[in-house]
Amino acid sequence: MSQINLVWVVYDITSNRTRSLIARACKNKGLYRVQKSAFLGRLNRTQIEELRVICEDIIDPETDSVYIFPMCEEDFRKVRLLGRAFDPELVSDEVKALFL
Repeated sequence: MSQINLVWVVYDITSNRTRSLIARACKNKGLYRVQKSAFLGRLNRTQIEELRVICEDIIDPETDSVYIFPMCEEDFRKVRLLGRAFDPELVSDEVKALFL
C-alpha cells in the first residue's frame, strides 16, 4: 500500500464549467474544500496520480493552472495561517481538526 499524504489542490481556471469539473474531481477523491479554489485532504500516490490525469484531461493548459502539493505531516505542521481562517460554510470538521 502506498503512503498517504496530505494534499493541497489549488487552481486558477477561467471557465466556470472547467472549474466545476475540477472541484467535482477533488470531491470525488475525498478532498475537502477549504476555499473556493483550494482543496485539502489525504491521498495516496495512486490517487494523486489519478487526480493529476483527470485534471490534465479537463483543463486548458493555455489558460488554466492546477497545483497539486503533496505534504508530509511534519511539513504540514509548519503551515502558518495569516489572516482569516477558512470559510466555515465550505470546510468540514475534519479539515478544521488538521489545524488544531
